[in-house]
Amino acid sequence: MLHLVDVDKAVNHVAACANFDGGYGVNPGDESHSGQIFTCVAALNIAKRQDLIDVDRLAGWLSERQLPNGGLNGRPEKKEDVCYSWWVLSSLSMIGRTHWIDREKLIKFILRSQDTENGGISDRPNNMVDVWHTLFGLTGLSLLGYPGLDDIDPVYCLPKSTVERVLGKSK
Repeated sequence: MLHLVDVDKAVNHVAACANFDGGYGVNPGDESHSGQIFTCVAALNIAKRQDLIDVDRLAGWLSERQLPNGGLNGRPEKKEDVCYSWWVLSSLSMIGRTHWIDREKLIKFILRSQDTENGGISDRPNNMVDVWHTLFGLTGLSLLGYPGLDDIDPVYCLPKSTVERVLGKSK
């Protein structure tokens, strides 16, 4: 339904939100944040304007989100959170740089955040599980190629087979 959107105007706004560190803020001049980066990079992918992304600079900023315990945070000096397994990894996946983070350490962090008795995944180990973190933990594990999970599309957050069926193989 892109015909309902002024794609050029949307792309110009996303480009105006780009920062010196390669990331994107919610508005021009706002601090880069992993969740907003996903939104901007996905929008540029949908608009087929990936040429506007400073790939290596963005990948550097995103890979610096990985902390020594393996988890990822949304911005500097913040705690790790399983949800960033989706926000950071999906962005890295869209720009072909998931190999810039330590895959095994992130998998261990996500798995340590699960409730093995009752099910679900929390924001970090030993916290209460919820649907939000379970979803993003599973999608993060999928992007990491964890066994037994369907491949997830990093732009649409759907199984790749569904995206291919609905949009066609060329997206």
